[in-house]
Amino acid sequence: MSAVNASLKLPLRADLAGMEPYGAPQLDVAVTINVNENPYPVPQPVVEAITQAVREVAGGLNRYPDRDFPALRGALADYLAGESGVKVPPEWIWAANGSNEVMHHLFTAFGGPGHPALSSSPTYSMYPEYARNTLTELFDVPRREDFSVDVPALLAEVKRLRPALLVLASPNNPTGTHLPQDDIHEILAETRETGPDGAATVVVIDEAYGEFRRDGVPSALELLADNQHLVVSRTMSKAFAMAGLRLGYLAAHPEVATKLMIVRLPYHLSAVTQAAALAALSKADLLQAQVARMRVTRDHMVATLRGMGLTVAESDTNFVFFGKFKDRQKIWQDLLDRGVLIRSVGPDGWLRASVGTEEETERFLSALKEVI
Repeated sequence: MSAVNASLKLPLRADLAGMEPYGAPQLDVAVTINVNENPYPVPQPVVEAITQAVREVAGGLNRYPDRDFPALRGALADYLAGESGVKVPPEWIWAANGSNEVMHHLFTAFGGPGHPALSSSPTYSMYPEYARNTLTELFDVPRREDFSVDVPALLAEVKRLRPALLVLASPNNPTGTHLPQDDIHEILAETRETGPDGAATVVVIDEAYGEFRRDGVPSALELLADNQHLVVSRTMSKAFAMAGLRLGYLAAHPEVATKLMIVRLPYHLSAVTQAAALAALSKADLLQAQVARMRVTRDHMVATLRGMGLTVAESDTNFVFFGKFKDRQKIWQDLLDRGVLIRSVGPDGWLRASVGTEEETERFLSALKEVI
């Protein structure tokens, strides 16, 4: 191989100059609770089901996978019916390699020059990257002190900007707070003709953590039938302990899926991914038992942190957002020195810790008591 030419200049887009790739620290420590993973290993019956399913498709990997994956869409629809009580036809489902690619499809199809997007910070740090990558101008309406969405301010900005996309995470990352159903209903009622050239504003409710919501907190899926401009995004990364699988999906009016097919890459979901996802969905009840366990641990974390005198945001997720610290980076480093990796993200003074196993959680709480 020839030596690297240090003088070589690459034609990088000007707006990408000086930027760093997205990513949280990946460090080898005893307690890693910084990226909102499911901390429990995949149960053996699920491993066996996935192994068998992949074995069955392996002999046919010389052929391209099914482009439209109807079996997987049907299984996801069945799962949502059981989890949320909302029956969604399979043709209303779309899937991709993680909810990141689902969102990228949405920004690619509906965003772009002249089609701005709107969100409400603090929120998921990838939204600006989806916008940047698709040349979509992204605007922001800051959340209130309690991290709730300022709906009047948001709708005023919708009327001013006429955005193609309005993206709201519920439950929200990194704060853990959910968006009340009445607020979503009001937003949907006011966005039917507020997009570019009198089109609707596509309202995306990102429910990546939807399965972790507390009892009595409904899913935005309940509003889907009456709102053709609503999209509800989900993932198998968290509740299904399938972060390594990379399977995200959405539910929306079938016209949305039709538009997303235009911008997808050919055969974007491999046969192996489809088979593994179907196998995991067949064991959904077993995996949901882990979710119930994590919700109990989450509530214990919230109560314990508040008992330490800390402010903790209400959480409907598998993580907690807490503060306020004069020097959060020092707290983060002091915890890391004790073998506990959490996340420094969101507004200054706040930290986020994912739900770990019961043992990991206690190690985190004990280390934090030492630190503060």
